Amino acid sequence: MNRNTLRRLSLLLLGCALAGPALSGGLSDLTNQDAARGIKGALTAGASAAIGKLGVSGGFSNNPKVKIPLPPALDEIAKGMRMLGRGKDADELVAAMNRAAEQAVPEARVLLTSAVKSMSIADAKKILTGGDESVTQFFREKTEAPLAVKFLPIVKKSTDRVGLAQKYNQFAAQAAQLGLIQGNAATIEQYVTDKALDGLYVMIGEEERAIRQDPLAAGSAIVSKVFGALK
Repeated sequence: MNRNTLRRLSLLLLGCALAGPALSGGLSDLTNQDAARGIKGALTAGASAAIGKLGVSGGFSNNPKVKIPLPPALDEIAKGMRMLGRGKDADELVAAMNRAAEQAVPEARVLLTSAVKSMSIADAKKILTGGDESVTQFFREKTEAPLAVKFLPIVKKSTDRVGLAQKYNQFAAQAAQLGLIQGNAATIEQYVTDKALDGLYVMIGEEERAIRQDPLAAGSAIVSKVFGALK
């Protein structure tokens, strides 16, 4: 983001913070209400579009940017399975993991929308001046923990049906006690839940960048007005 754009964004947030009648500089045609609605509208649109792309059949599995691979601890095991003609077991687990993520993502809509509605001036400033990762950081901070709680049982219900997932959990439990496996890979369902959240935030970030680059494509007059004025 260049200095001229940052200067304009600062004017936008300053106008909101001071609650003046209108914004100054090159954004003088925007009211503070317009600015706030535009920012929130862009985030709502981006979150909705991301959910729409991921929460469908193939949303994860057909997208190399977010497709969930086997946990690292299973990589070598899967290679051996394929050499023995048992590769379909590994493929079944990959398919189940990605299908589980696709089923869980729609549950994010309410929490993401609530996060946007509760956005503060400080949040908006971070988003507008924080670069390409600012939206991801905002949504992670506001929604990651509660979304993990919502996603986990949905993911577990799907992956529990796969024999290799159950075997992995047994192996991982023992490996974790020995310190060989740490963090989110301790169970398949926790691993998939974290990867599903990562994928969701990646896609939200992509949607936000697309809105910045082409505000008219957002299909919203207020979003186009606000973000168009920042160009």
